[in-house]
Amino acid sequence: MSGLFFAGLAGGLIGGMGMGGGTLLIPLLTAFCAFDQHTAQAVNLIAFIPMSVVSIIIHAKNGLLRPRYLLTVALPAAAVGAAASLLALSISGDTLGNFFGWFLIVLGIFQLYSAFKKKGGKKK
Repeated sequence: MSGLFFAGLAGGLIGGMGMGGGTLLIPLLTAFCAFDQHTAQAVNLIAFIPMSVVSIIIHAKNGLLRPRYLLTVALPAAAVGAAASLLALSISGDTLGNFFGWFLIVLGIFQLYSAFKKKGGKKK
């Protein structure tokens, strides 16, 4: 039970900063809490709802939201998210875990590249 609590704390911390708590929560749930991939992803989606509501309220109070982009970003994201959820159900947990692992590796490489590019060049 304490593993789940700490996984929730870590996912909430990263998610609250707007960096995607699922990138940490899903591996924690699968590696340390013995969840299968599909269940870990479902728990992540459930945890995302209250986490995002609180984050939206805080960011709105700080004037960081741009409502004019809401439909441009939110509608396609919701539609593709629904389609991807249905697709994920037809993929085995092991394959889904491999896809997620590769996604994290590519994301990490991209982040490193971006950090070094900004450090060596002009900051935007």
